[in-house]
Amino acid sequence: MDVSEAFRAVPRAWFLPEQERGRDSYDGPIPIGGGQTNSQPRTVEAMLRLLDVRPGDRVLDIGAGSGWTTGLLAQLVGAEGEVLGLELEPELVGFGRSNLRRGDWPWARIEQAEHGILGDPGGAPYDRVLVSAEALELPADLVAQLGDDGRMVVPVNGEMLLVEARGDGRPQVSRHGFYRFVPLR
Repeated sequence: MDVSEAFRAVPRAWFLPEQERGRDSYDGPIPIGGGQTNSQPRTVEAMLRLLDVRPGDRVLDIGAGSGWTTGLLAQLVGAEGEVLGLELEPELVGFGRSNLRRGDWPWARIEQAEHGILGDPGGAPYDRVLVSAEALELPADLVAQLGDDGRMVVPVNGEMLLVEARGDGRPQVSRHGFYRFVPLR
């Protein structure tokens, strides 16, 4: 399955507050509560294309919010994969879980992120890490959670970075345009 097919299979409207569902085709961020947004579709598409998710991948979704990216990732990895969405805002954890149940992805879940801990070090390594919040610098804690040939897409100081794990322990980083996100905390 490619990214375009995943977008068709995972309706954005499922992941918006009821009063915002009529705006699902709007190509911009939509508020979902807790000071967070459902990201601009064009941005999500660009991030997923960079991430290059494969069937069977183990994926970590940081800043799961409404659960939309978690659902898209679940569609991309398929039943042989696994997706863990992490969200810091407690009210959004419940909202995201509820939204995720609209699809048929028992291999995907959303959990409460712990303050002061980035990602899921105990569950690492991950094949792919998607970060939907802006870091001030490349988060070394998340880079360390990438497996061999792993990839992470993360906005850092307004710039989208693709981080590719290499065997020598020094990741390769490439830059892919400028974006705005809520802060990574």
